[in-house]
Amino acid sequence: MSEPTGKYSITMPRDIAEAAKARGGPSGLSAYVAAAVARQIERDNLNELIQVAEAEHGPVTNEEIQALRQQLHRARREQGGTNAA
Repeated sequence: MSEPTGKYSITMPRDIAEAAKARGGPSGLSAYVAAAVARQIERDNLNELIQVAEAEHGPVTNEEIQALRQQLHRARREQGGTNAA
């Protein structure tokens, strides 16, 4: 069962609206915009979690990020997966 929907009026630059409408395809502009807003909310929530974690534990260094990326690449190779970052 899908979530209830509401009708909203938004304002955006015409070129962005036209590009979104073209990419929306059969699902339409509303579905495309809803998916984009949902992704942005996920990113905002993740950024909030990162801020809380960094406030408590300090920021993650570039060296730590690189070490974790290498660990991820090794694990993917061992599992026969891709090497995408």
